[in-house]
Amino acid sequence: MTTTLTPEAPTRRGRLDVRVTGGIVRGVEENGILAWRGIPYAAPPVGDLRFRAPQPVVPWDGIRDASTFGHVAPQVYKGQFKGMKPGVPASEDCLSVNVLRPAAPSRKQLGRPVMVFIHGGGYSVGSSQVFTGRGERFVRSGRVVYVSFNYRLGALGYLDFSRYSTPERPLESNAGLRDQVAALRWVQGNIRAFGGNPHNVTVFGESAGGNAVITLMATPAAGGLFARAIAQSAPTSASFSHALSAGWAAEFVQELRALSSTESSSLTPNELLSAGDVGDLTRAAVVVSSRTPDSNPGTFCLAPVVDGEFLPERPLEAFRTGKAHRVPLIIGTNEREGSVFTGRVDILPCSPMRIAAIFDHAPVSSHHAMRSVYASLPENRSASDFGSDFVFWYPSVQIGELHSRVAPVYVYRFDLAPRLMHLLGLGAAHGIELFALFDQVDSPRARALSILGGREIFMNAGERMRTHWLRFACTGRPDDTWPTYTEADRLTLIIDEDDRIESDPRGERRAVWQAFLPDF
Repeated sequence: MTTTLTPEAPTRRGRLDVRVTGGIVRGVEENGILAWRGIPYAAPPVGDLRFRAPQPVVPWDGIRDASTFGHVAPQVYKGQFKGMKPGVPASEDCLSVNVLRPAAPSRKQLGRPVMVFIHGGGYSVGSSQVFTGRGERFVRSGRVVYVSFNYRLGALGYLDFSRYSTPERPLESNAGLRDQVAALRWVQGNIRAFGGNPHNVTVFGESAGGNAVITLMATPAAGGLFARAIAQSAPTSASFSHALSAGWAAEFVQELRALSSTESSSLTPNELLSAGDVGDLTRAAVVVSSRTPDSNPGTFCLAPVVDGEFLPERPLEAFRTGKAHRVPLIIGTNEREGSVFTGRVDILPCSPMRIAAIFDHAPVSSHHAMRSVYASLPENRSASDFGSDFVFWYPSVQIGELHSRVAPVYVYRFDLAPRLMHLLGLGAAHGIELFALFDQVDSPRARALSILGGREIFMNAGERMRTHWLRFACTGRPDDTWPTYTEADRLTLIIDEDDRIESDPRGERRAVWQAFLPDF
C-alpha cells in the first residue's frame, strides 16, 4: 500500500528520504538536482514470475539506498551476454524506476508536471542508464519532475509464449508492455512524494520507446495514467497478430532447445522456458530476431502482440475508430531515419527481396507510382528511404491524421544534422535528435559528429525542441509558433537550422503511400 506524502514533504532525513510503495528510499543531491534511482516498481520477475505479469513490490525494512541505477534488463552487447555495455550489471531483477527533481521547492500547489521517458533499443537493448534516461537538462529548467525506468526486453518481455501456458505454470503475453503500465501506475501512486503532479503526466519515448507510447495509447489498462504523449521516430505499426507471434515463439523454442544442454530434449516447451538459462534465452532471441526481416519483411518479432486481452487490437485500429486514449500528442520522425540501418542493424525492408515482398501485398495499380517516387531520389538512398518511410514516416503520419480527429496533434520532422553526417550520406538519421534534445552535444560521439562544424546550430535546435517539449508537458501545447495538425492543412514543424512550418511536406509521397497501403 502506498503512503502518499504532501508534495516535497520531508521525512526523517529531510528531502532525500521518501516513503514509496514498499518502504523508504534515500536519494542523493547532485548539483541542484535531487535524484532517486533503482527504486523497485514491481516484484522481481524471476523464478515462477518469469513470463508473468508484474506483481506488487516486495516491501523492505529500513531505508533503501536509491543513489545508483538498478540492473539493466538482460541483453546482448557486441555478441556477448552482458549488460548494455561491459561493466554494467544485468539481471532479470530489472524492474526499477528513477526520479529526478529540482532541489529548489516548487511553488505549484499540486506539484510539478511529470515527464516519463521510455527508452528505445528495438525492445532488445538499452536501459534508463543511457543519457536519454537521465534527463538532467529537463530538470534543470526547474519546471518538471523527470522519471525513467527499465522494463523487460527481448524474449523475456516481447515474445508471446502464452500458447505454452498451463494452469500450473501460466505464461502471459506482453510482459514488457505490462511492465510499462506497472511503472506508470507506480508514478500515479508515488510521484506526489517527489513533488510531482500525478494528474499532469507526459509519457514520451523514441524508437521502440515511441512505439511503446503509441501502444500505451491503445492499451485499455493505461487509461488515465498519463495526460499527454510524445512519440519520436516510432515504428507505430510494430504490433503483430497472435498467430504471427505464435510462429516466432515456436521458432524460439526450437532455437533455445539447440542452445541448451542435451537434457533439455525431454522438457516440454513450458518447462524449457521456465528453467532456461537467461543467457541462452537472450541469445536465442537475437538469432530469431535476425531472421525476421527476411522471413517476414517489415516486421519485428520483438514487439507487442495483439493478444485480444491486454492489447485488444492493433493500435492503428484503435486510432482509426477513436478508441485510443484522447490525449494531446506530439509525433514526428527524422528526415533520413533509415540511413543507419545497415550492417548489424539491417532490419528495414531495404533490400530488393524485402522490397519485392512489400510490393506483393500492395495493389498492382499502385506499383508504378511508388517506383517513380523513389526512383527520383539519389540511387544510394532510394531503397533506405523506402524502408524507413514504410516503417517510420508514413505510419506516423497516419497516426497523426487519425488522432487529430479526436485530440490536438502536433507533427514535426527533424531535418538537421552536422556537416559530417551529410558527407557520410546519413543526414538526419534515426536517433540523432536525441543528442540535441537531451543537450548531449559535448558527449564524445556528438563531438565526433560535429568535428566539421554545426555544433552550435545543433545545440540551438535542441534548446528549441526542449522548449516545445517542456511547454507541452506543462500546458498541453507547445509554443504558439507550432500549429495543430489537421487533415485539412497538415501543418508540420520542420526542425532545421531555422525552423519553419510546412503544409503537407512530402505530400506527393504521402498520397502514393495511401494508394499503396489502402488497408494500413
